[in-house]
Parts: sequence; C-alpha cells; structure tokens
Amino acid sequence: MNNQQFPFRFGKVSFLFDKKSFYIISLLTVLAIVTMVISLGIGQLFISPVDVIRAILGQGTDMQNLVVNSFRMPRILLSMLAGAALAMSGAILQGLIRNPLASPDIIGITGGAALTTVMFLAIYTDRSNTLTLSIHWMPLASFVGAVSIGFLVYFLARKNGRITPFRLVLIGVGIAAAADALTSLLMILGPIHSASKATIWLTGSVNGTNWNEVITLAPWVFGITFILFIYTRRLNMQELGEDLAKNAGQLVQRDRFTLLLLSTSLAGGAVAFAGGIGFVGLMAPHIARKIIGSAFGALIPVSALVGGMIVVIADILARMLFMPLEVPVGVFTSIIGAPYFIYLLFKSRK
Repeated sequence: MNNQQFPFRFGKVSFLFDKKSFYIISLLTVLAIVTMVISLGIGQLFISPVDVIRAILGQGTDMQNLVVNSFRMPRILLSMLAGAALAMSGAILQGLIRNPLASPDIIGITGGAALTTVMFLAIYTDRSNTLTLSIHWMPLASFVGAVSIGFLVYFLARKNGRITPFRLVLIGVGIAAAADALTSLLMILGPIHSASKATIWLTGSVNGTNWNEVITLAPWVFGITFILFIYTRRLNMQELGEDLAKNAGQLVQRDRFTLLLLSTSLAGGAVAFAGGIGFVGLMAPHIARKIIGSAFGALIPVSALVGGMIVVIADILARMLFMPLEVPVGVFTSIIGAPYFIYLLFKSRK
C-alpha cells in the first residue's frame, strides 16, 4: 500500500484516504470552526472568542448565552449548511456536465425554487397583505420548485434515451430564463407584501433563522452527503467522458440521473431555507480544485467547507458593514461571484 494513503472502515463500508487530503480537510475544518466562532462574537454586542466558547458550553453570562446560542448560532450553522450544500451541488454539476461554468444557478434549480416561492407568497396573501398560510410552509414550496425544475431539465434534455452534458446546459439556461421571467411577472402582478418578501428571499438571507430550520436542514445535507461519497468514483468516471465511462462498465445514463437528483436535492434544501444565494455553487468548487485537485473523493468535502466559509464570511459582512441595517447575504456573494464568473468566461473563451 502507498504510504501516502491509509484505509478507513465503517462496518462494511471502507474508504481509502490520501494523507495530503486528510491534512488539508482537517486544516480547513479547524479554519471553518474558527470562522464560525469569530462570527458568533461579531454584532451590535461584541463577544470575545473566549466568551463565545464559554457561552457555547453554557458557562457565559445570561446575556451571552442568549445571544450566542439562541440568536446567532442558528444563523451561523444554517449559513454553513447552506453554503456547503450549494458548493457540493455545484461540484457535482461541474463534474457531470464537464463544464467549469456549471452551477445550480445555470441549469435553473435556483430559478425553479424562486418561482414556486413567489407563487406561494402571491397565492396565500390576501388583500390586507396578510399571509393566510403559515410562512413555515415556504421552504417546502421552494424545495418542490427546485426539484421539479431539475427533473424537467433532465427529461427535456433526453434525446433517443440519452442525455448529453451540452444539451443539459442549453435546456437548463432556457428553463432558468423562463422561470426568472415568470417570477418577475408574479412579483409585478402580486401584492406588495409578497413582492417585498420575495425580493429579500431571492437575494438570499439567513436573518431570522431558528433552530427548527437548522434541525430540519442538517440531516438532509448530511444524509445526501453520505450517499454522495458512495458515488464519488462514478462521478470521477463521468468526468472522463461517456465513452470511457461505458468502457469501464458504468451505467452512464442511470448514474447521471442519480447524480443530478443528488445535486438538485442539495441545492433545493439550501435554497429552501437560505434563499437564492448566488455564485457559491460556482466559486467554491473552483477554489477547492486549486487547493486539493480534481478527485471528487477529496473535492466534495473541501468544496463543502469552502462554500460554508464563503457564506459565513458574507454573513459577517452583511451584519457589520451597514449597521444597524442588515443587508441580505446574497448581495455579498454576488459582489464576489459576478467578477469571478466574468473571469472564468474570459479564461474559457476558447
């Protein structure tokens, strides 16, 4: 056995870890924890990192315990989970489509979630601008939209029982444009209340997050991530191209469908609770490739950690730069992501 690798067994499941990857993932995990601790202390009431740790352990003052554990901790954890989910979704799509510009935004997943969310707000808002159905049903509406658009893109992209990455991208761009147009129409025709709420949600915001949302999203993200690790070898084969994957005995179309379902589920879950946070699914996998390389066994966890930190840092900026006003976190991911997208377009112009 290569002395740079060591096995890890969990029952009948085993993984082969590369030592370099293990050290990098461990370092990024520590860095993510430090970022979260700093974020927990920043706000109108500043709390030092030492006091943050004490509050997490329940040993701080009553005010510190309340602020850290009840107000800030849920939004920081949700930021980390949403960023990780969007990053892994983007990494899957980039490997599946073999296009560095692929992301949940590009193939319409985010647009589908936005459309059904605005529909929910428009349908269940009465003339007095009051919601007639609990706002807690809104995440379900956005998740249904994301998954529905994912399946629609997949089936429209099929031709003679096969689906090609290039066709998938073209169909996705078209569906995303149609979904955005319908969303804008609903916001214009719908009540002012729904339009204002939808605008904040479409930009992406973790303000007002509670523990119920974290408890709902966490098992979803961790469960899909575990399944995704089982499929990392097949995702590696997908990136080599259809012919080589078939020669290696892979069921290409079935695996594409499964991987697209995993990507859609991750993005749908993130968008459902954190809104339309843009460009994380594009940026994080590229940054991860620079750090760890292109093997998906290591790329997936590194992308998740990088994506989570991007959203947590963006949330710090959203809270601090314009106090006491709070800007949606998606504004800052877009400010960073839009120039990065243009850079990738320029780099890939040939």
